[in-house]
Amino acid sequence: MVKKKKTKKEEVSKAKEVKAEEPKKAEEKPKEAPKKEEPKKAEPPKPAEKKTKRKKKAAKKPAKKVIVARGKRKESVARATIREGKGVIRVNSRNIASYTNPYMREIVREALQYVGPEANTVDISVNVSGGGVMGQAQAARTAIANALAMYFEDLNLKEKFIEIDRSLVIEDIRRVEPKKYRGPKARARFQKSYR
Repeated sequence: MVKKKKTKKEEVSKAKEVKAEEPKKAEEKPKEAPKKEEPKKAEPPKPAEKKTKRKKKAAKKPAKKVIVARGKRKESVARATIREGKGVIRVNSRNIASYTNPYMREIVREALQYVGPEANTVDISVNVSGGGVMGQAQAARTAIANALAMYFEDLNLKEKFIEIDRSLVIEDIRRVEPKKYRGPKARARFQKSYR
């Protein structure tokens, strides 16, 4: 094996390292025997400090006014939700204009005719289930009228609706009477035969 010759730079750097180590050794003092520590008095434990980072909360937006009202007719149940908007009416997620029956559309929109221009400042969405087409339309009508009366409290709409048509605000309590035996319907009886 061939040994490499050390260059001058390497020799100088080693010499500097040796000189730097010598003063450190001089600074080291001889170790003293460990002192006996006196027993400390028991101090009451300090409650642990909670270090939690608090996130900066965004400024809360003012809560939008949302009203939910219910309406019933025969077997139909409607829930109307009113919130601030542009005057859109939806029944079961479909725009009211998409319904082909104009009489049904008129029934659902009836309460809005008596409100005035404020009706264009709210969006109404109605979920209806059960019963037939006209029962659902009348249930939606009652639900919308009640929701509008609650949303626009300052307009006294409830009294106005009762004056115009009581069934706008108050649900119709009539229900179908159950069928009995000995007849085709609730009250009718089968025809007697004398032969």
